[in-house]
Amino acid sequence: MRLIIKDDYTACADWVANYIAKKIKDAAPTEEKPYVLGLPTGSTPLGVYKKLIELNKSGYISFKNVITFNMDEYVGLKDEDPQSYHYFMYTNFFNHIDIKKENIHILNGCAEDLEGECKKYEEAIVAAGGIDLFLGGAGNDGHIAFNEPGSSLTSRTRLKTLTDDTIKANSRFFDNDISKVPTTSLTVGIGTIMDAGEVLIMMSGAAKSRALQQVVEGSVSAMWPVSILQLHKSAIIIADEDCTGELKVSTAKYFKSIESKMKDF
Repeated sequence: MRLIIKDDYTACADWVANYIAKKIKDAAPTEEKPYVLGLPTGSTPLGVYKKLIELNKSGYISFKNVITFNMDEYVGLKDEDPQSYHYFMYTNFFNHIDIKKENIHILNGCAEDLEGECKKYEEAIVAAGGIDLFLGGAGNDGHIAFNEPGSSLTSRTRLKTLTDDTIKANSRFFDNDISKVPTTSLTVGIGTIMDAGEVLIMMSGAAKSRALQQVVEGSVSAMWPVSILQLHKSAIIIADEDCTGELKVSTAKYFKSIESKMKDF
């Protein structure tokens, strides 16, 4: 597992966007052999999406032969709802790049058969050849997607009841009204994420320093879901300096030393 430490969020977002762009460019995807990305929502990836849009508009990369699978979606919110993850992705990313609509996959939180929707999503990932790179963020409690503390480390895409802490945290997107926040979601599982060829997790800010400490220095535990990355063959965590406050000084120095010897990516 690589830990990359940058000065601030902007530096992290730029590095991630350039890393993903290079992966796509090096893969030279075609219609027959596309590049498959797993993508998150929330504030964490916004800087990445902004930079990827710039790289697309400049002609450096194209998304014409890229397939995407998003991590999650609220149950009960229609695609056009401003708080739905469909709306978020199209507004902040998909509407600004040259991706084909048929290559975009987001869970349908209004499906009549929610369990069937989850099953079809897993099947679609397999049909696409598997996810090459899964980008994500981690919460203050170490959750990834809507896989909160206590989630099975082998879980697959499923219906998930949200905890009170998650509902409270997400109420900021719903006029700070907890009653407006959906209580269930559809989410890819931890096992689904771990199946990806690469997993790249962004963490920034002092509030996430405990979670970073657990994944880097702690043991693998369902109570800190992001810690499962210790078992992935190709995992990268990128964090800003503010997020490293709980790490031992020697740990931070060790990873910085390694990265100082790396060429580009």
